[in-house]
Amino acid sequence: MAGEDLIAQFQTLGMSEQKAKETLKNANVTKNLQLALAQAAGAPLADGTGMLLYHMASKLKAQQAEQLPLLVRYIVERKLDNTQRVDAALEYLLKCGQKLKANIDVKELEQECGVGVVVTPEEIERIVQAKIKSSYKEALLEQRYHFNSFKILQDVRGELKWADAKSVKAAIDVEIFDLLGPKTEADLKPPVKQNEKPKAAKPKSEANPSLQAMEAASDGANTIAELMKTKVHFHAPGENFKTDGYVVTEHTERLLKEHLQKTGGRVHTRFPPEPNGILHIGHAKAININFGYAAAQDGICYLRYDDTNPEKEEEKFFVGIKDMVEWLGYKPAKITYSSDNFQQLYEWAVVLIRKGLAYVCHQKAEELKGFTPKPSPWRERPIEESLQLFEDMKRGKIDEGAATLRLKVTLEEGKVDPVAYRIKFIPHHRTGDTWCIYPTYDYTHCLCDSIEQITHSLCTKEFQSRRSSYYWLCNALEIYCPVQWEYGRLNMNYALVSKRKIGKLITEKIVHDWDDPRLFTLTALRRRGFPAEAINNFCAQMGVTGAQIAVDPAMLEASVRDVLNLTAPRRLVVLEPLKVTIKNFPHAAPVQLEVPDFPQNQEKGSHKITLDKVIYIERGDFKVEPEKGYRRLSPKQSVGLRHAGLVISVEEIVKHPDTGEVVELICSSQSAEQAEKPKAFVQWVSQPIPLEVRLYEQLFKHKNPEDTNEVPGGFLTDISEHTISVVQAFADQALAQVKVYDKFQFERIGFFSVDPDTSNNRIVFNRTVGLKEDAGKK
Repeated sequence: MAGEDLIAQFQTLGMSEQKAKETLKNANVTKNLQLALAQAAGAPLADGTGMLLYHMASKLKAQQAEQLPLLVRYIVERKLDNTQRVDAALEYLLKCGQKLKANIDVKELEQECGVGVVVTPEEIERIVQAKIKSSYKEALLEQRYHFNSFKILQDVRGELKWADAKSVKAAIDVEIFDLLGPKTEADLKPPVKQNEKPKAAKPKSEANPSLQAMEAASDGANTIAELMKTKVHFHAPGENFKTDGYVVTEHTERLLKEHLQKTGGRVHTRFPPEPNGILHIGHAKAININFGYAAAQDGICYLRYDDTNPEKEEEKFFVGIKDMVEWLGYKPAKITYSSDNFQQLYEWAVVLIRKGLAYVCHQKAEELKGFTPKPSPWRERPIEESLQLFEDMKRGKIDEGAATLRLKVTLEEGKVDPVAYRIKFIPHHRTGDTWCIYPTYDYTHCLCDSIEQITHSLCTKEFQSRRSSYYWLCNALEIYCPVQWEYGRLNMNYALVSKRKIGKLITEKIVHDWDDPRLFTLTALRRRGFPAEAINNFCAQMGVTGAQIAVDPAMLEASVRDVLNLTAPRRLVVLEPLKVTIKNFPHAAPVQLEVPDFPQNQEKGSHKITLDKVIYIERGDFKVEPEKGYRRLSPKQSVGLRHAGLVISVEEIVKHPDTGEVVELICSSQSAEQAEKPKAFVQWVSQPIPLEVRLYEQLFKHKNPEDTNEVPGGFLTDISEHTISVVQAFADQALAQVKVYDKFQFERIGFFSVDPDTSNNRIVFNRTVGLKEDAGKK
């Protein structure tokens, strides 16, 4: 039917022309609505019935589609005469699960939907009056018309489930008016909103049926716990069949009952990285979602190594992954390996061959590339032949690359018959030489989820195209089928996360290793000084949506500052020291000063620093010829010394005889109480200890260094100049006993962290981030 005809038909249901056009853009709703109209053809539609048909069509899931004729008939006959009853009918049909294929219990359906239940206006009025009197009268008198009356409506509907919402709202409005009288001028003013923060713009995501339940309320949160408890709404354990796209079979009900018995109804998730590289900032989001959701629901989360490719796996990656998960604050309920299940996976592959659902193929890897490879000439080979060839593959009788086992299924993206097993004559780090055939991700992922009784298989959106094979495989083998939920991956601008490309940066000596602080691997971020709490909070702020998110590093750095502002003790450091001698030093000997670790919260502790006749200030805090507006030390301008109670003025400038560079200032001092208040106070050190301080800058010039449109020469040509500089700084002696990863704020400079290169005779700091006021400077 042409679009104009459909728009006209939709308008007969009570839609505006604009609403009809918007509906036409949604293929699924349009299809359901066309079927509903065909089913209702010739039947007279009472007022409002057309929009109830639209409501039903917009919420109908694939699992309920067979009952569309029944729903249409009940709506047309006015048995389902409001949205509450339609929603209740849809919920009941979901509960029925695979029973939908049989005749449903009509009596039970009608009872669940309140068919025939009449709630009179008098009954509504009585309940509204009672609720206001017992629970809301004081709040109404205090807040008057600013009170949110929706709370009363919810309360009344809790008792009168089938009452018409409009009638309840009208009754509430009447009672409130009787209690408060007409609105006053104050009632018409908007209420004062306290502590309201503007929400960040939410990125638009592509339509994704499996995300609709959570995406409506998936704005970011301040912490992962808040995000998972209040913003994310997945299915309850055992209610897999309620999710969009879930495939129900005759075995589903039995398998879900067995699953609930094994799990006790607790949420089970897993984080399944491949142990062939170091985790990066995108993995931090996956870790937080999987472990965070399980924790929020009092469930458990496994760390599962997807170790099915022995060619690229190394022990350092296994250790590094576990370290990073624990560094972010999570403890796996159990550490598992896909290789634990190699025997079971092999036996299931044999079952698939026997069922005619898998076959041995001899097409080469290059022939299978792309989305339109040639169909396999071996797809319909005899089952017994495939069984024998698969056994030969297992026994090492066939050369590597000469045969694969393929599944007879088409993925959403159109890719036909994905590979389930390939031959690799490479020893496995755990199973040794036992196997020379190894399962692929497409085959392994869902089956290991099933074995581990995973309730929520949470993965990034690129795996959406594998969802059909995920459900197909579990159902083909008649085993428990978890639910796959997809969310948008997190990408960082001005960064690389590709393992291969980071490896190239290392071999080209552009960065030192996987933990180089200029990278966005988790080990690099830890070395740079990013607190785990800040990374977790940043992931929470990104939310859980289907949108691919790409953010600038500044957003992550802002989260880091928020944490370090509260946790990093303050210290005095000068990065480019300039010697200052105070000729009228007011003390007979060096003095010890007690300095707070957190000047804004002095109860959190303090440390001692030394004040002596010779001090060092930041070279940039002195100018011989200052520009207009300069506020620090100059020949004609005094400056205060932080925490010292002194104001110094320049008496003499000592310069190097050859270069003319200023090497020392001879100054006089006054008590801060007696001197005129200076325009600025600067940091200083006395009797200092030396520090090596590494200052890092952005590694890449362009936002997308991998994009050949932005960077035609490739990412290696996009490296910024001077991305690291090393300075020899001076610090007060309070920093003499630091430990690796200790974090401090160097006053007026930024936040810094102790580098692992630190030893007994050498202290090394990395700059983590600048101070907030410097965040925009580049």
